[in-house]
Amino acid sequence: MKKYFISAAYLLFAIVARTQQPPPPPQPPTVEERIKKTNEVIQQEVQPSAAQKAAIEQAYKTFFTAADQLRKDNPPPPPPPPDPKVKEAMDKLVKERDESIKKVLTDAQYQKYKEAAKKLQPPKPGEPGNKTGQPPPPQ
Repeated sequence: MKKYFISAAYLLFAIVARTQQPPPPPQPPTVEERIKKTNEVIQQEVQPSAAQKAAIEQAYKTFFTAADQLRKDNPPPPPPPPDPKVKEAMDKLVKERDESIKKVLTDAQYQKYKEAAKKLQPPKPGEPGNKTGQPPPPQ
């Protein structure tokens, strides 16, 4: 009976842990899916002949393929810098926090604290700790 209880608890833990993982980012539609949607709209609005429809489909296929290649070769731009007023207010808060911590620590402890505080901050884009090259997630 004890084994069943432990097994059930472990199974419940595994299920809860798995459901708390964030979902993967949505995948963009494939070229074929976009062409199909485009054909539906154009057919309804323009009502092209079969030859026109084939030429339009080919033009969109070329366009979608080239656009996907451009997106793949060029990552999204970095986020804009924070508002100067917000940055100034945040810097002031950090300074106040550090001053209050400095009052309770020795000089050696404070130096260790400063090093530890740097490790707690998320890496900036392009820094060695940022393996993806992407900006840090919003907090």
